[in-house]
Amino acid sequence: MVPTLLLLGCAGDQSILLPPQASEGEIAPRVSTLQRASASEHQRLLSAFGGEYRAPKARAQLDEVVQRLAKAGDGQIGAYEITILNSPAVNAFALPNGRLYVTRGLLALANDTAEIASVLAHEIAHVTAQHAIERAERELESALVSQVVAQVLNDPQQGAAVSAVSKLSLAKFSRQQELDADQISVRNIARAGYDPYGAGRFLAALGRNTAFRNSGQNQSADDKRLDMLSSHPQTPERIAAVTAAARQIGAPGIGERDAGRWLAAIDGLAYGDEPRDGVVRGRRYVNSALRIGFTAPEGFSLEAARDMVIGVSANGAQALRFDSVTLKPDQTLQSYVAAGWIEGVETTAIEPLDIAGQPGVIAVGKGTDWTFRLAAVQAGNRVYRFILAAKGGGDPERPMRALMGSFRVLSAEEAQAVRPITVRIVTAAAGDTPATMAARMAEQERAQELFMVLNGIERGGALVPGQRYKIVAD
Repeated sequence: MVPTLLLLGCAGDQSILLPPQASEGEIAPRVSTLQRASASEHQRLLSAFGGEYRAPKARAQLDEVVQRLAKAGDGQIGAYEITILNSPAVNAFALPNGRLYVTRGLLALANDTAEIASVLAHEIAHVTAQHAIERAERELESALVSQVVAQVLNDPQQGAAVSAVSKLSLAKFSRQQELDADQISVRNIARAGYDPYGAGRFLAALGRNTAFRNSGQNQSADDKRLDMLSSHPQTPERIAAVTAAARQIGAPGIGERDAGRWLAAIDGLAYGDEPRDGVVRGRRYVNSALRIGFTAPEGFSLEAARDMVIGVSANGAQALRFDSVTLKPDQTLQSYVAAGWIEGVETTAIEPLDIAGQPGVIAVGKGTDWTFRLAAVQAGNRVYRFILAAKGGGDPERPMRALMGSFRVLSAEEAQAVRPITVRIVTAAAGDTPATMAARMAEQERAQELFMVLNGIERGGALVPGQRYKIVAD
Protein backbone atom coordinates (compact mmCIF):
# COMPACT_ATOMS: atom_id res chain seq x y z
CA MET A 1 0.00 0.00 0.00
CA VAL A 2 1.12 3.56 -0.65
CA PRO A 3 2.18 5.30 2.56
CA THR A 4 -0.61 7.30 4.11
CA LEU A 5 1.64 10.33 4.43
CA LEU A 6 4.23 11.72 2.08
CA LEU A 7 6.27 14.36 3.83
CA LEU A 8 9.23 13.47 6.00
CA GLY A 9 10.03 15.82 8.82
CA CYS A 10 11.53 15.84 12.28
CA ALA A 11 14.26 18.40 12.88
CA GLY A 12 12.06 20.73 14.87
CA ASP A 13 9.65 20.26 17.73
CA GLN A 14 7.03 18.99 15.33
CA SER A 15 7.10 16.70 12.32
CA ILE A 16 4.85 17.82 9.52
CA LEU A 17 3.23 15.28 7.25
CA LEU A 18 0.77 15.89 4.45
CA PRO A 19 -1.90 13.50 3.19
CA PRO A 20 -1.19 12.39 -0.38
CA GLN A 21 -3.19 13.24 -3.45
CA ALA A 22 -2.43 9.95 -5.23
CA SER A 23 -4.56 6.82 -4.90
CA GLU A 24 -3.34 3.66 -3.24
CA GLY A 25 -1.39 0.99 -5.09
CA GLU A 26 0.92 -1.94 -4.61
CA ILE A 27 4.57 -1.93 -3.50
CA ALA A 28 6.05 -1.60 -7.02
CA PRO A 29 4.67 1.90 -7.83
CA ARG A 30 5.40 3.36 -4.39
CA VAL A 31 8.35 5.56 -5.31
CA SER A 32 6.86 6.75 -8.61
CA THR A 33 3.62 7.63 -6.83
CA LEU A 34 5.56 9.67 -4.29
CA GLN A 35 7.44 11.43 -7.07
CA ARG A 36 4.28 12.26 -8.99
CA ALA A 37 2.75 13.76 -5.88
CA SER A 38 5.81 15.81 -4.97
CA ALA A 39 4.99 18.79 -7.20
CA SER A 40 1.58 19.27 -5.61
CA GLU A 41 3.02 18.66 -2.15
CA HIS A 42 5.60 21.37 -2.79
CA GLN A 43 2.88 23.89 -3.61
CA ARG A 44 0.85 22.87 -0.59
CA LEU A 45 3.88 23.36 1.62
CA LEU A 46 4.53 26.82 0.22
CA SER A 47 0.90 27.74 0.82
CA ALA A 48 0.87 26.35 4.37
CA PHE A 49 4.18 27.84 5.49
CA GLY A 50 4.05 31.38 4.17
CA GLY A 51 5.68 30.76 0.81
CA GLU A 52 9.35 30.70 -0.04
CA TYR A 53 11.64 33.01 1.90
CA ARG A 54 14.39 34.61 -0.16
CA ALA A 55 17.65 34.67 1.75
CA PRO A 56 20.52 34.43 -0.78
CA LYS A 57 23.36 34.29 1.75
CA ALA A 58 21.71 31.59 3.85
CA ARG A 59 20.64 29.65 0.76
CA ALA A 60 24.21 29.69 -0.56
CA GLN A 61 25.47 28.22 2.71
CA LEU A 62 22.81 25.52 2.68
CA ASP A 63 23.66 24.59 -0.91
CA GLU A 64 27.35 24.35 -0.01
CA VAL A 65 26.58 22.04 2.92
CA VAL A 66 24.51 19.70 0.75
CA GLN A 67 27.19 19.64 -1.94
CA ARG A 68 29.80 18.68 0.64
CA LEU A 69 27.54 15.98 2.06
CA ALA A 70 26.91 14.61 -1.43
CA LYS A 71 30.62 14.60 -2.31
CA ALA A 72 31.45 12.73 0.89
CA GLY A 73 28.58 10.30 0.36
CA ASP A 74 30.25 8.42 -2.49
CA GLY A 75 27.14 8.50 -4.63
CA GLN A 76 24.74 7.49 -1.86
CA ILE A 77 23.43 11.05 -1.61
CA GLY A 78 21.89 12.34 -4.83
CA ALA A 79 20.74 15.79 -5.84
CA TYR A 80 18.71 17.79 -3.35
CA GLU A 81 16.87 21.06 -3.83
CA ILE A 82 16.52 23.31 -0.80
CA THR A 83 13.62 25.66 -0.08
CA ILE A 84 13.60 28.09 2.83
CA LEU A 85 10.04 28.47 4.12
CA ASN A 86 8.79 31.80 5.43
CA SER A 87 7.75 30.45 8.82
CA PRO A 88 8.95 31.29 12.35
CA ALA A 89 8.42 27.66 13.39
CA VAL A 90 11.55 25.59 14.03
CA ASN A 91 11.42 22.72 11.58
CA ALA A 92 13.03 20.92 8.66
CA PHE A 93 11.68 18.14 6.50
CA ALA A 94 12.04 16.47 3.11
CA LEU A 95 10.04 14.95 0.30
CA PRO A 96 11.10 11.49 -0.87
CA ASN A 97 12.21 12.87 -4.25
CA GLY A 98 14.96 14.98 -2.66
CA ARG A 99 13.28 18.30 -1.93
CA LEU A 100 14.55 19.64 1.39
CA TYR A 101 12.77 22.30 3.42
CA VAL A 102 13.99 24.40 6.31
CA THR A 103 12.09 27.17 8.03
CA ARG A 104 13.72 30.51 8.70
CA GLY A 105 12.91 29.86 12.36
CA LEU A 106 15.26 26.88 12.30
CA LEU A 107 18.00 28.84 10.54
CA ALA A 108 17.90 31.44 13.33
CA LEU A 109 18.39 28.75 15.98
CA ALA A 110 21.53 27.19 14.47
CA ASN A 111 24.86 28.65 15.59
CA ASP A 112 27.48 27.24 13.23
CA THR A 113 27.99 25.32 9.99
CA ALA A 114 28.26 21.95 11.74
CA GLU A 115 24.89 22.39 13.43
CA ILE A 116 23.07 23.23 10.20
CA ALA A 117 24.92 20.40 8.45
CA SER A 118 23.59 17.98 11.05
CA VAL A 119 20.01 19.11 10.35
CA LEU A 120 20.30 18.64 6.58
CA ALA A 121 22.15 15.34 6.97
CA HIS A 122 19.40 14.07 9.27
CA GLU A 123 16.66 14.87 6.74
CA ILE A 124 18.69 13.36 3.89
CA ALA A 125 19.13 10.23 6.01
CA HIS A 126 15.35 9.82 6.24
CA VAL A 127 15.16 9.95 2.43
CA THR A 128 18.05 7.57 1.74
CA ALA A 129 16.74 5.13 4.37
CA GLN A 130 13.28 5.25 2.69
CA HIS A 131 11.53 5.86 5.98
CA ALA A 132 8.49 7.27 4.17
CA ILE A 133 7.96 3.92 2.49
CA GLU A 134 8.86 1.73 5.46
CA ARG A 135 6.82 3.65 7.98
CA ALA A 136 4.13 1.46 9.52
CA GLU A 137 3.13 3.86 12.25
CA ARG A 138 0.35 6.27 11.20
CA GLU A 139 -0.68 8.02 14.38
CA LEU A 140 -2.11 11.47 13.66
CA GLU A 141 -3.09 14.40 15.79
CA SER A 142 -6.12 16.45 14.73
CA ALA A 143 -5.39 19.70 12.94
CA LEU A 144 -4.27 22.09 15.65
CA VAL A 145 -5.82 25.24 14.30
CA SER A 146 -9.29 23.71 14.37
CA GLN A 147 -8.70 22.67 17.98
CA VAL A 148 -7.57 26.09 19.16
CA VAL A 149 -11.01 27.65 19.17
CA ALA A 150 -12.71 24.80 20.99
CA GLN A 151 -9.93 24.35 23.50
CA VAL A 152 -9.50 28.02 24.32
CA LEU A 153 -13.20 28.65 24.62
CA ASN A 154 -13.94 25.51 26.59
CA ASP A 155 -10.89 25.28 28.82
CA PRO A 156 -8.14 27.88 28.39
CA GLN A 157 -5.91 26.14 30.93
CA GLN A 158 -5.77 23.13 28.62
CA GLY A 159 -5.71 25.08 25.39
CA ALA A 160 -3.29 27.87 26.23
CA ALA A 161 -0.25 26.26 24.72
CA VAL A 162 -1.73 25.12 21.44
CA SER A 163 0.33 26.64 18.64
CA ALA A 164 -2.02 28.51 16.35
CA VAL A 165 0.65 28.75 13.66
CA SER A 166 0.47 25.00 13.05
CA LYS A 167 -1.59 24.53 9.91
CA LEU A 168 -1.35 20.80 9.35
CA SER A 169 -1.77 17.48 11.10
CA LEU A 170 1.23 16.30 13.06
CA ALA A 171 2.90 12.93 13.33
CA LYS A 172 6.28 11.43 14.13
CA PHE A 173 8.74 9.02 12.74
CA SER A 174 9.16 5.98 14.90
CA ARG A 175 11.65 6.19 17.71
CA GLN A 176 14.04 3.84 15.94
CA GLN A 177 13.79 5.72 12.63
CA GLU A 178 14.74 8.97 14.36
CA LEU A 179 17.68 7.37 16.15
CA ASP A 180 18.82 5.68 12.94
CA ALA A 181 18.70 8.99 11.05
CA ASP A 182 20.70 10.62 13.87
CA GLN A 183 23.41 7.99 13.62
CA ILE A 184 23.62 8.26 9.83
CA SER A 185 23.80 12.06 9.98
CA VAL A 186 26.66 12.08 12.49
CA ARG A 187 28.74 9.82 10.28
CA ASN A 188 27.92 11.80 7.15
CA ILE A 189 28.75 15.24 8.51
CA ALA A 190 32.06 13.88 9.83
CA ARG A 191 32.89 12.48 6.38
CA ALA A 192 32.08 15.89 4.90
CA GLY A 193 34.56 17.53 7.26
CA TYR A 194 32.14 19.02 9.77
CA ASP A 195 32.33 18.69 13.54
CA PRO A 196 30.32 15.54 14.38
CA TYR A 197 29.43 17.04 17.75
CA GLY A 198 27.31 19.64 15.92
CA ALA A 199 24.35 17.24 15.99
CA GLY A 200 24.35 17.16 19.78
CA ARG A 201 24.67 20.92 20.02
CA PHE A 202 21.71 21.51 17.74
CA LEU A 203 19.55 18.97 19.56
CA ALA A 204 20.42 20.76 22.80
CA ALA A 205 19.37 24.03 21.17
CA LEU A 206 16.05 22.44 20.23
CA GLY A 207 15.55 21.34 23.81
CA ARG A 208 16.25 24.81 25.17
CA ASN A 209 13.95 26.38 22.60
CA THR A 210 11.12 24.00 23.46
CA ALA A 211 11.55 24.61 27.19
CA PHE A 212 11.56 28.37 26.58
CA ARG A 213 8.33 28.27 24.60
CA ASN A 214 6.61 25.87 26.96
CA SER A 215 7.45 27.88 30.06
CA GLY A 216 6.11 31.02 28.43
CA GLN A 217 2.86 29.33 27.53
CA ASN A 218 2.18 27.68 30.91
CA GLN A 219 2.02 24.39 29.08
CA SER A 220 0.60 21.47 31.01
CA ALA A 221 1.86 17.92 30.80
CA ASP A 222 -1.22 16.93 28.79
CA ASP A 223 -0.57 19.66 26.23
CA LYS A 224 3.02 18.59 25.62
CA ARG A 225 1.82 15.69 23.52
CA LEU A 226 0.88 18.29 20.90
CA ASP A 227 4.56 19.17 20.52
CA MET A 228 6.09 15.73 20.81
CA LEU A 229 4.24 12.47 20.41
CA SER A 230 5.06 9.59 22.69
CA SER A 231 6.73 7.61 19.88
CA HIS A 232 9.36 10.31 19.41
CA PRO A 233 12.59 9.84 21.36
CA GLN A 234 13.13 12.54 23.95
CA THR A 235 15.82 15.10 23.23
CA PRO A 236 18.18 13.99 26.06
CA GLU A 237 18.14 10.45 24.68
CA ARG A 238 18.96 11.69 21.19
CA ILE A 239 21.74 13.95 22.49
CA ALA A 240 23.30 11.05 24.37
CA ALA A 241 23.11 8.85 21.27
CA VAL A 242 24.64 11.36 18.84
CA THR A 243 27.33 12.30 21.35
CA ALA A 244 28.30 8.65 21.73
CA ALA A 245 28.40 8.32 17.93
CA ALA A 246 30.63 11.39 17.66
CA ARG A 247 33.01 10.04 20.31
CA GLN A 248 33.49 6.92 18.19
CA ILE A 249 34.78 9.19 15.45
CA GLY A 250 37.09 11.32 17.59
CA ALA A 251 37.51 13.64 20.54
CA PRO A 252 35.80 17.06 20.61
CA GLY A 253 37.55 19.68 18.51
CA ILE A 254 37.64 17.81 15.22
CA GLY A 255 35.98 19.04 12.06
CA GLU A 256 34.61 22.41 10.99
CA ARG A 257 32.21 24.39 13.18
CA ASP A 258 32.47 27.81 11.53
CA ALA A 259 30.26 30.10 13.59
CA GLY A 260 31.42 33.26 11.87
CA ARG A 261 30.43 32.07 8.40
CA TRP A 262 27.01 30.87 9.50
CA LEU A 263 26.21 33.97 11.54
CA ALA A 264 27.16 36.18 8.58
CA ALA A 265 24.80 34.13 6.41
CA ILE A 266 21.77 34.72 8.66
CA ASP A 267 22.49 38.37 9.52
CA GLY A 268 19.31 40.26 8.59
CA LEU A 269 17.10 37.15 8.52
CA ALA A 270 13.47 37.88 9.40
CA TYR A 271 12.53 36.60 12.84
CA GLY A 272 9.07 35.85 14.21
CA ASP A 273 5.77 36.76 12.60
CA GLU A 274 5.31 38.36 9.20
CA PRO A 275 3.66 41.82 9.34
CA ARG A 276 1.14 40.81 6.68
CA ASP A 277 0.02 37.98 8.96
CA GLY A 278 0.06 40.18 12.04
CA VAL A 279 2.88 40.58 14.52
CA VAL A 280 2.89 40.32 18.29
CA ARG A 281 5.10 42.71 20.23
CA GLY A 282 4.55 41.97 23.90
CA ARG A 283 0.83 42.53 24.48
CA ARG A 284 0.47 44.56 21.28
CA TYR A 285 -0.78 43.13 17.98
CA VAL A 286 -0.38 44.92 14.64
CA ASN A 287 -1.51 43.69 11.23
CA SER A 288 -0.21 45.70 8.29
CA ALA A 289 -2.45 43.96 5.74
CA LEU A 290 -5.65 44.61 7.70
CA ARG A 291 -4.26 47.96 8.93
CA ILE A 292 -5.40 47.43 12.51
CA GLY A 293 -3.81 47.10 15.91
CA PHE A 294 -4.80 46.50 19.52
CA THR A 295 -3.29 45.80 22.94
CA ALA A 296 -4.28 42.80 25.04
CA PRO A 297 -5.31 43.31 28.68
CA GLU A 298 -2.61 43.43 31.34
CA GLY A 299 -1.13 40.01 32.09
CA PHE A 300 -2.08 38.40 28.78
CA SER A 301 0.32 36.71 26.38
CA LEU A 302 -0.56 36.62 22.69
CA GLU A 303 0.15 34.23 19.85
CA ALA A 304 -0.59 35.20 16.26
CA ALA A 305 -1.62 33.06 13.32
CA ARG A 306 -2.58 34.06 9.82
CA ASP A 307 -6.30 33.91 10.58
CA MET A 308 -6.55 34.63 14.29
CA VAL A 309 -4.89 35.72 17.49
CA ILE A 310 -5.09 33.70 20.68
CA GLY A 311 -4.37 35.15 24.11
CA VAL A 312 -4.30 33.67 27.60
CA SER A 313 -4.01 35.38 30.96
CA ALA A 314 -1.08 34.56 33.21
CA ASN A 315 -3.22 32.49 35.59
CA GLY A 316 -5.10 30.74 32.78
CA ALA A 317 -8.46 31.97 34.07
CA GLN A 318 -9.22 34.10 31.00
CA ALA A 319 -8.81 33.55 27.28
CA LEU A 320 -8.91 35.91 24.32
CA ARG A 321 -9.57 35.29 20.66
CA PHE A 322 -9.51 37.70 17.72
CA ASP A 323 -10.47 36.98 14.12
CA SER A 324 -12.55 38.45 11.31
CA VAL A 325 -15.47 37.48 9.07
CA THR A 326 -17.34 39.00 6.13
CA LEU A 327 -20.93 40.16 6.57
CA LYS A 328 -23.57 38.89 4.20
CA PRO A 329 -25.20 41.58 2.01
CA ASP A 330 -28.42 41.55 4.06
CA GLN A 331 -26.74 41.57 7.49
CA THR A 332 -26.19 44.44 9.87
CA LEU A 333 -23.57 44.37 12.59
CA GLN A 334 -26.20 44.22 15.33
CA SER A 335 -28.14 41.38 13.67
CA TYR A 336 -24.95 39.42 13.13
CA VAL A 337 -23.92 39.71 16.77
CA ALA A 338 -27.45 39.03 18.03
CA ALA A 339 -27.56 35.79 16.05
CA GLY A 340 -24.55 34.62 18.06
CA TRP A 341 -21.36 33.31 16.58
CA ILE A 342 -20.45 30.92 19.41
CA GLU A 343 -22.49 27.75 19.39
CA GLY A 344 -24.23 27.13 22.70
CA VAL A 345 -23.64 30.68 23.97
CA GLU A 346 -26.60 33.04 24.36
CA THR A 347 -25.81 36.61 23.33
CA THR A 348 -27.54 39.42 25.25
CA ALA A 349 -27.12 43.07 26.28
CA ILE A 350 -25.90 44.24 22.87
CA GLU A 351 -24.56 47.76 23.26
CA PRO A 352 -23.69 49.79 20.12
CA LEU A 353 -20.73 52.12 20.42
CA ASP A 354 -18.06 53.86 18.41
CA ILE A 355 -14.73 52.00 18.38
CA ALA A 356 -11.84 53.98 16.92
CA GLY A 357 -14.22 55.81 14.61
CA GLN A 358 -15.83 52.59 13.38
CA PRO A 359 -19.30 51.20 14.23
CA GLY A 360 -19.02 48.55 16.90
CA VAL A 361 -20.89 46.63 19.57
CA ILE A 362 -20.14 44.98 22.90
CA ALA A 363 -22.32 42.16 24.15
CA VAL A 364 -22.56 39.59 26.92
CA GLY A 365 -22.40 35.87 26.31
CA LYS A 366 -23.42 33.20 28.77
CA GLY A 367 -22.22 29.62 28.68
CA THR A 368 -22.44 26.78 31.17
CA ASP A 369 -19.21 27.45 33.05
CA TRP A 370 -18.01 30.59 31.31
CA THR A 371 -18.90 34.25 31.06
CA PHE A 372 -18.08 35.91 27.76
CA ARG A 373 -17.69 39.47 26.64
CA LEU A 374 -18.04 39.75 22.89
CA ALA A 375 -17.10 42.73 20.76
CA ALA A 376 -17.28 43.40 17.05
CA VAL A 377 -15.97 46.26 14.94
CA GLN A 378 -17.22 46.83 11.39
CA ALA A 379 -15.05 48.17 8.57
CA GLY A 380 -16.96 47.97 5.29
CA ASN A 381 -18.29 44.44 5.00
CA ARG A 382 -15.58 43.03 7.27
CA VAL A 383 -16.23 42.43 10.96
CA TYR A 384 -13.39 42.13 13.46
CA ARG A 385 -14.48 39.84 16.28
CA PHE A 386 -13.18 39.70 19.83
CA ILE A 387 -14.06 37.08 22.43
CA LEU A 388 -12.93 37.42 26.03
CA ALA A 389 -13.85 34.41 28.16
CA ALA A 390 -13.68 34.19 31.95
CA LYS A 391 -14.08 30.97 33.90
CA GLY A 392 -16.46 31.01 36.83
CA GLY A 393 -18.73 33.87 37.73
CA GLY A 394 -16.42 36.76 36.85
CA ASP A 395 -17.47 39.21 34.15
CA PRO A 396 -14.57 40.30 31.90
CA GLU A 397 -16.27 43.59 31.03
CA ARG A 398 -13.48 45.85 32.26
CA PRO A 399 -10.65 44.15 30.33
CA MET A 400 -12.85 43.99 27.20
CA ARG A 401 -13.55 47.72 27.34
CA ALA A 402 -9.84 48.36 27.80
CA LEU A 403 -9.16 46.13 24.82
CA MET A 404 -11.67 48.03 22.69
CA GLY A 405 -10.16 51.30 23.86
CA SER A 406 -6.82 50.18 22.47
CA PHE A 407 -8.21 49.15 19.06
CA ARG A 408 -7.12 51.43 16.26
CA VAL A 409 -7.09 51.65 12.48
CA LEU A 410 -3.62 52.24 11.07
CA SER A 411 -2.92 54.82 8.41
CA ALA A 412 -1.32 53.63 5.19
CA GLU A 413 1.99 55.11 6.36
CA GLU A 414 1.76 53.36 9.73
CA ALA A 415 0.98 50.04 8.06
CA GLN A 416 3.94 50.39 5.70
CA ALA A 417 6.19 51.20 8.64
CA VAL A 418 5.53 47.86 10.32
CA ARG A 419 8.65 45.83 9.76
CA PRO A 420 9.51 42.28 10.74
CA ILE A 421 11.99 41.79 13.54
CA THR A 422 15.30 40.60 12.16
CA VAL A 423 18.28 38.63 13.38
CA ARG A 424 21.20 40.97 13.91
CA ILE A 425 24.74 39.84 14.51
CA VAL A 426 26.58 41.98 17.05
CA THR A 427 30.01 41.80 18.66
CA ALA A 428 30.27 41.59 22.44
CA ALA A 429 32.31 44.32 24.06
CA ALA A 430 34.13 44.10 27.38
CA GLY A 431 31.55 44.15 30.15
CA ASP A 432 28.70 42.91 27.97
CA THR A 433 26.41 40.32 29.57
CA PRO A 434 23.26 38.51 28.48
CA ALA A 435 21.34 41.26 30.29
CA THR A 436 22.99 44.08 28.32
CA MET A 437 22.42 42.23 25.07
CA ALA A 438 18.79 41.60 26.01
CA ALA A 439 18.35 45.34 26.57
CA ARG A 440 18.97 45.77 22.83
CA MET A 441 16.06 43.46 21.99
CA ALA A 442 13.16 45.89 22.31
CA GLU A 443 9.66 44.59 22.93
CA GLN A 444 10.73 40.96 23.26
CA GLU A 445 9.16 39.16 26.19
CA ARG A 446 11.73 37.40 28.39
CA ALA A 447 14.43 38.93 26.22
CA GLN A 448 17.37 37.65 28.26
CA GLU A 449 16.12 34.07 28.14
CA LEU A 450 15.53 34.39 24.40
CA PHE A 451 19.05 35.75 23.85
CA MET A 452 20.53 32.78 25.68
CA VAL A 453 18.37 30.29 23.75
CA LEU A 454 19.31 31.80 20.39
CA ASN A 455 23.01 31.73 21.20
CA GLY A 456 23.24 28.38 22.95
CA ILE A 457 24.29 29.90 26.26
CA GLU A 458 23.63 27.91 29.42
CA ARG A 459 22.25 29.56 32.54
CA GLY A 460 25.02 31.53 34.23
CA GLY A 461 27.15 31.53 31.07
CA ALA A 462 29.34 34.54 30.31
CA LEU A 463 29.94 36.32 27.01
CA VAL A 464 33.34 36.41 25.33
CA PRO A 465 34.49 39.93 24.36
CA GLY A 466 35.03 40.11 20.63
CA GLN A 467 32.78 37.14 19.90
CA ARG A 468 29.70 37.61 17.72
CA TYR A 469 26.19 36.90 18.98
CA LYS A 470 22.61 36.96 17.70
CA ILE A 471 20.05 39.47 18.88
CA VAL A 472 16.58 40.14 17.41
CA ALA A 473 15.36 43.67 16.93
CA ASP A 474 13.51 45.99 14.53
